[in-house]
Amino acid sequence: MMIDRRQLAALAAVVEECSFERAAQRLHVTQSAVSQRIKQLEESLGQVLLVRTVPVRATEAGQQVLKHYRQLHLLEQELLQDLSQQDAQGYTRVPLGLNADSLETWFPDAVESLVLEQRLLLDLKVDDQDATHQLLRNGEVIGCITASPKAMPGCLCVPLGVVPYRCLASSAYLSRYFPEGVMAAGFMKAPVAEYSSKDQLQNRYLQQFFGLKPHEYPRHRIPSSQAFCNLIERGLACGMVPDQQGRPMMEAGRAVDMMPGCYLAVPLYWHVWNLGSRLIRQLTEALVAEAERQLEPFERHPVLTHPM
Repeated sequence: MMIDRRQLAALAAVVEECSFERAAQRLHVTQSAVSQRIKQLEESLGQVLLVRTVPVRATEAGQQVLKHYRQLHLLEQELLQDLSQQDAQGYTRVPLGLNADSLETWFPDAVESLVLEQRLLLDLKVDDQDATHQLLRNGEVIGCITASPKAMPGCLCVPLGVVPYRCLASSAYLSRYFPEGVMAAGFMKAPVAEYSSKDQLQNRYLQQFFGLKPHEYPRHRIPSSQAFCNLIERGLACGMVPDQQGRPMMEAGRAVDMMPGCYLAVPLYWHVWNLGSRLIRQLTEALVAEAERQLEPFERHPVLTHPM
């Protein structure tokens, strides 16, 4: 059975735009045409592909179909480039998954040249480094940066490097909540910052070095890497900060390491479809090269913090 290319494109547009209306605008067709194409695709496959809620989302079957479509689309775009027949805008869209701290620090340096040279449009999906694996498993991205070393079927896993995370706080915060030194009892009233509900670094650090269990301390939830650091500098919280962001904060006197010598070593790996694609090879080479410059080598950190 041949799957209609226009129907696949309609499904991808609806999921990526989270709306039938915006998908129709993107495809330059009517909303009813988009609905009809997806209905025909569902009938031909015998599967419901969309949960028609607000926002619209793909079912498990829909995610598998999208994964297939994106793999075909990537290879097709490379063929068109080889034949000098790029699309109307001359761009290739690349959906990738990564954590906020990588996006804030080393990732832009890694992809800058490639994005310009290959005319790429980045479609970045940001999640915790423990959770980006699921984006690749669902077919939402062609590759992801994650803390998990477990390769999925049909994918490559390339080690990138290690990021040390230290628990930082301002001097004012330490004076307010830990006047007699940093001890477990102080965290019962001292607010801690976390990026999201999936962010487990604070839990692991406080459990490993202070014996505290999750939810035994108050917490702010700050879904922004830059704002996360800003709240720490203002004395509103302490939190786990990667060395790339933490070193300048400490050197400028805006924050201090609460427990010098105690840190979590978070490894990063690049997981990507094993398609033999030129673009995938170039992306991998660019990420590995920049990781060697900005991340720390694995051999320097014998104890790593992998996802639980």
